[in-house]
Amino acid sequence: MQKYIVIIVVNIFCLANAFAQNNYDVKLIAPELLPNADVIKRMEEIRIEVKDAGKAIIYHKYALTIMNAGGDEAARFVEQYDQLINIKDIDGALYDATGKKVRTLKNSDVKDISGTSESSLADDNRLKMHDFNCKLYPYTIEYKSAIELKGILYFPKWIPIEGDKYAVEKSKLIVQCPLDYKLRFKTFNYAAAPKISTEKQSLIYEWGVEKLPALEEEKFEPEWYEITPAVFLAPSDFEIQHYPGNMVDWKSFGLFMYRLNLNRDVLPDNIKQQVHQLIDNIPSAKEKIKVLYEFMQRNTHYISVQLGIGGWQTFDAVYVATKGYGDCKALSNYMHSLLKEAGIKAYYTLIKAGDNKNAFLPDFPSNQFNHIIICIPQPTDTVWLECTSQTMPMGYLGSFTCNRKALLIDEAGGTLVNTPVYKKNDNLQTRKITATVNQEGQLAASIITTYRAEQQDDLHGLLAAVSKDRLAEILKTRFSIPSYDISNFDYKEEKSPLPVITETLALTANNYCAISGKRLFLLPNVLNRSSSKINNAATRKFDIKLSAPFIDIDSVEISIPVGYKPESVPANVSLDTKFGSYSCSFILSAGKIIYVRNLQKNGGNYPAADAVAMADFFQKIYTADRARLVFVKETSQ
Repeated sequence: MQKYIVIIVVNIFCLANAFAQNNYDVKLIAPELLPNADVIKRMEEIRIEVKDAGKAIIYHKYALTIMNAGGDEAARFVEQYDQLINIKDIDGALYDATGKKVRTLKNSDVKDISGTSESSLADDNRLKMHDFNCKLYPYTIEYKSAIELKGILYFPKWIPIEGDKYAVEKSKLIVQCPLDYKLRFKTFNYAAAPKISTEKQSLIYEWGVEKLPALEEEKFEPEWYEITPAVFLAPSDFEIQHYPGNMVDWKSFGLFMYRLNLNRDVLPDNIKQQVHQLIDNIPSAKEKIKVLYEFMQRNTHYISVQLGIGGWQTFDAVYVATKGYGDCKALSNYMHSLLKEAGIKAYYTLIKAGDNKNAFLPDFPSNQFNHIIICIPQPTDTVWLECTSQTMPMGYLGSFTCNRKALLIDEAGGTLVNTPVYKKNDNLQTRKITATVNQEGQLAASIITTYRAEQQDDLHGLLAAVSKDRLAEILKTRFSIPSYDISNFDYKEEKSPLPVITETLALTANNYCAISGKRLFLLPNVLNRSSSKINNAATRKFDIKLSAPFIDIDSVEISIPVGYKPESVPANVSLDTKFGSYSCSFILSAGKIIYVRNLQKNGGNYPAADAVAMADFFQKIYTADRARLVFVKETSQ
């Protein structure tokens, strides 16, 4: 959809002696900031000067002391620009551990490269980059930049602690705007109100922090802004390339998007005729939607086109019909146009797609979106369409856009709604393994696995993207078995609102069983061993967020070599907690071991106080999944 402004902590005031006023000797760092810190932000000053609704300049200056190799990534300068973002100034310097300047940035040192992705046909995104490539620790880098925004749809967030193992000596955010400009902001973990003052015809807001120690990453932690000081900014009135708008509420922002794309849903006559040929004799609205969606999938494919306002304004339906391609905006608009021609009410829908579904502020209307889909309300349910995929079934969104907020757009403005939630019983994986172990410990197995809903998402994407030969290579590294071969594999997909993939494999693993003297050691859990753990649970600081719930059921039948009898069999395990449940059982019968495993994990949020109990649950699963049976070879009489 649009290109995000990647404002990687780089900024300035236009002060000729700004750098010379700081002493970056590492001995001056407060002792309480040193523990666990790979990076220490010595200073940062961000100043956003809002000129009017359509123009702002961001001055950013900062200095980072890199304590060890773990902080090198933070030392790189990266700034994105395009038709709407102009980089006016870049400066920088490198200091040694004593604070002595050892190198100054030259203009010729800054790389200017394309930021266009492989999926883009046309994109004006470019990057300016620099790295001092210092490896003598500790060292300090200092940068300043000035960036002009030619159109304002969003402002950068202020999050002084930019990641784990990252401490802050001091950081400041200043926003200067006209007296009649309505700046909106939302803060997290910042108790004080901003300092507000006036200067001539300007209103000035200021936030600041000092001496913030480094945070250590915790598994399953909340969004970063929920656990560290952060300020989100947004305009009320705004303008971009002469298109004015308002985002004081979702309705207003939706109206801007509607007007931006008005009259771009007119189909060419030949496509209109095809629409009616396809659906006029179909009585069911859902069947009409399915036919048109599959028509769109057959005749278009995704290619990103991002130029200026084109990051937000769609190409019209004629463009897609003629070219046969488009980005998420254009393809969704085209699908919307097909449905409109069929007399079916649908909504062009903004959404924040990807893994960061929780990083959305529903009570802070602002530009938080990066993708477009289609929503079609029906009398008994709602149909959702992902228009960038040529293979997804009608009505299924998958983990990319499910279980989050979305903004429906029509002539009345924007309406915030929820996308579908796939429950534990929906996200089901079942596996049946029939295997034989020979006298040398080799395992030969026939494996049939069905993956449903979110459990099939990654595999579906893989099957759609790679050749059979490439898939064969990937299968060789997919499982956590030291040495194995896949001699045969096959996949069948069932397209439905809860899609299913059935995978059939023939697998051989040499030395799968350890043999020591007369004893054979067998791990019956062949392919599904949990690796989830929570360390330092007793000192946990942050709440716990578990991702999509799911169910895994494994049924394994293994024939053991003739002449072996069981010597040691693990006890059956049964666990039932608020985080989920787990059971595994072992049955020995006529030279076979039958192993059944059932893991049901719940999603949701849990307080940090639950970490010890959750860690115990995960550890017991981890241990049970690796329990081995011991067989001993019978001695001939």
